Amino acid sequence: MLSAMSFSWEAYRSGATDVAPIVAGILPFGLVTGVAAANVGLAPHEAVGLSALVFAGASQLAGLALLGQGAGFVVIVMTTFLINLRMAMYSASLAPWLERLRPGTRLGLSYLITDQAYAFAILRFPHEPHVGRRRDYFLGTATPLLALWLATTWAGARLGVELPPSWQLEFAIPLMFLALLAPAVRDRPGLVAAAVGALLAIALRGLPFNLGLVIAASAGIAAGAVAEATGFGRRADAAASAGVSERAPGRAPDRGEERP
Repeated sequence: MLSAMSFSWEAYRSGATDVAPIVAGILPFGLVTGVAAANVGLAPHEAVGLSALVFAGASQLAGLALLGQGAGFVVIVMTTFLINLRMAMYSASLAPWLERLRPGTRLGLSYLITDQAYAFAILRFPHEPHVGRRRDYFLGTATPLLALWLATTWAGARLGVELPPSWQLEFAIPLMFLALLAPAVRDRPGLVAAAVGALLAIALRGLPFNLGLVIAASAGIAAGAVAEATGFGRRADAAASAGVSERAPGRAPDRGEERP
């Protein structure tokens, strides 16, 4: 019975340890977001409330920029919605690994999905046979990120314009995402997906409402799927991963635990 599963602190600590190296990227990201909130007139507690409600840095920055430009409510909501569409793809990818959890538990975990937590979870879950440990590992990666995000947003909003532009904190943000991407590209279809997505994101960066990001992500996924289906690089990848068993896609790895 999953509701009675014991909590694995070992799995939680493992997640927290894995995510610790990217703290250096989260700190400036949160500070920049807090400063952006202060610049459009939000008080520190309002900036923290926004971070708790949205918990998605890219869409928060876009929404705050539009708010500062006097954009309408519908434009702001639609822009942030489109930017966050990738979270739906993350959720669909993680769902088979967590399907034995109660619906309420899965709903709570879905709130904690971020680019960083997803990147670590999707690499770890295939090696974690027990669904409870997968849950606890994910919490170990996600909850420290949430706490740090709220704290740095508050700090950025408190400091506001006092942070000197010469620090160029924005530069750390793409570096953090590059650090997440590198270990996730483990085969040739993954490389195809990353390359197509990156090239299109650059080519379409001028589209309104950040539509270029959504189109690039969708095209990258499609290109990776086509590369996988057509066997692009399959022989080389099979030789490189010899001895590593693969689970069937879309199927939860463990069937020993059932929902009550």
